[in-house]
Amino acid sequence: MFIGMQAKINDTTTTRGREAETLAAQYLERHGQRVVARNFRVRGGEIDLICRDGATLVFVEVRLRSRSDFGGAAASITAEKRRRIVLAASHYLLGRPPCDCRFDCVLLDGQRLEWIKNAFSADS
Repeated sequence: MFIGMQAKINDTTTTRGREAETLAAQYLERHGQRVVARNFRVRGGEIDLICRDGATLVFVEVRLRSRSDFGGAAASITAEKRRRIVLAASHYLLGRPPCDCRFDCVLLDGQRLEWIKNAFSADS
């Protein structure tokens, strides 16, 4: 019975995560971004959304938190998480022409959505 309950929790979490990514993608598109990829994964890292902002390639981390315990959505983007995003971005860029890039975050805390441009750098 516990295994079934865990699967249900994971399904709900996965579904809510996908919904948050969809909301973030729609928001970014309404604000001039063009989504070029979703859920880009490599061993050791993942990027939720990859967008174009003119000539700039934007790697977007989407974080959803329904409660602000432990600092909310922004606090959940740890140094390790940033390292994994940068790793995935490096893989995405392999074999592509050089371009300007940035790392943005879309934070969903309860009913509030916040878009942080240049949230961190590849060096941080």
